[in-house]
Amino acid sequence: MKLVTFSQGDDPKTGVITLSGAGLVDLQAAAQHFADEQPQMLASTMAMLEAGEEAFDLARDLAKESESDGNSDSIIPLSEVTLLAPVPRPRSIRDCLAFERHLIQATRTIASWKAPTLVFLDRGMERLFGKGFLRPPPVWYERPIYYKGNPNSVVGHEVDVRWPSFSKRLDFELEFGIFIGKAGRNIAASKVAEHIAGYSLFNDFSARDTQAEEMTGRLGPAKSKDFDTGNAIGPWLVTPDEVSDEITLRACVNGEEWSCGSSSEMHFSFAEIIEYISRDETLYPGDFIGSGTVPGGCGLELDRWLQPGDTVELEAEPLGILRNRVVV
Repeated sequence: MKLVTFSQGDDPKTGVITLSGAGLVDLQAAAQHFADEQPQMLASTMAMLEAGEEAFDLARDLAKESESDGNSDSIIPLSEVTLLAPVPRPRSIRDCLAFERHLIQATRTIASWKAPTLVFLDRGMERLFGKGFLRPPPVWYERPIYYKGNPNSVVGHEVDVRWPSFSKRLDFELEFGIFIGKAGRNIAASKVAEHIAGYSLFNDFSARDTQAEEMTGRLGPAKSKDFDTGNAIGPWLVTPDEVSDEITLRACVNGEEWSCGSSSEMHFSFAEIIEYISRDETLYPGDFIGSGTVPGGCGLELDRWLQPGDTVELEAEPLGILRNRVVV
């Protein structure tokens, strides 16, 4: 099931994408049609996450009945709505750094600006011995590393991302993430599946010049990630039953493919990540946890940079396409 938050110029509503993918079922309208009521648990995706399986089962039933019945009152073409982020205001955002090759390649780019010979030697060592010396620090291999983002800067599909005035190097990041659907503390890795409500694409836009400066202070990232519209999530939340163990993700800029990567390269799984994050800390429905950038999934790794007016598309099956234009 693909859950969305949408608008038709009025208050946000909750829907389910139809099997054809061309429309959505307005859940409150469907409930009104079939049961003459509008359950509060379907009022928003956050309400659904808090209600748990009861709300998800009801949404599935209503979507199925609407499509079988051909109920025109509750089925709306996607062309007639604006898709917001599936959870417009996540309860929290944590974004991880779970891909080793991303970190190595990003480090090489930064090193190449001042010491290209060092990068040449590192690549040579990798070819000869399987590993170079520009590798993550030991602590990275010991535990999932993450930072906390700003839930108030979240935007959805087709929303313009505003270039921050303090940056000259704005970057995209090809990521995906999960929404927590069941509260828990000290969650064992073997039980994590019970707490994941669904998956979404995530574009964590980053001011790389600012990030490079502030990370020298040994804390962060901070301002490089904190600017309005900087966190794009969407276009929908896909329930785990529709998501395979391996996801192929692509990023295109102005229709040209820049990046292609796979979730299979994650050094830490979401089970391991959630087990770690939940140590003596309760996770709540609506919390969002990002995977971090897949290898090759950002301009920093490619030393290739966005320009004002560029359109960035992230794509993965079955997570959809998340499209945002960068504006000044």
